[in-house]
Amino acid sequence: MVKLDRIDISLLNALQKDASESLTAISERIGLSQNAVWRRVKILEEAGIIIGRTAQLNPDKLGLKLTVFVAVKTNQHTGDWLETFAKGVKLLPEVVGFYRMSGDIDYLLKVIVADMEGYDRVYKKLIAIAPLADVSSSFAMERLKDTTQLPLPIDMF
Repeated sequence: MVKLDRIDISLLNALQKDASESLTAISERIGLSQNAVWRRVKILEEAGIIIGRTAQLNPDKLGLKLTVFVAVKTNQHTGDWLETFAKGVKLLPEVVGFYRMSGDIDYLLKVIVADMEGYDRVYKKLIAIAPLADVSSSFAMERLKDTTQLPLPIDMF
């Protein structure tokens, strides 16, 4: 486990905001040389803290206007069932979030599609993966906040 300091947190926050920003610009902002920033990034990648760098896309501009939260209940709680279900769900590109839950539901999926017809296609694929006791869908009316940035306050030390 890598022990993070204030500079690491500043670096991680900068990369979360805009991973396309040059290391030169980041190094000037956080007060380190470009080589020191590069070394820290490599250490954070090797430690598995930075697991990739991606572009954030605007779903609305791509015609993906419907976000659906799908609550799944099952009456089968075996390892084999979970393996089958998890493999099948991971093959659905429209599922952008997939969580095993505590409480009344067993799994929660976040699905992004163009429209109701698109969701219906995903739903039919989903129910064909493994036996399910219940599937309940909630449709987002408005996206008020949706971020990939993790909360890394500089004052956590």
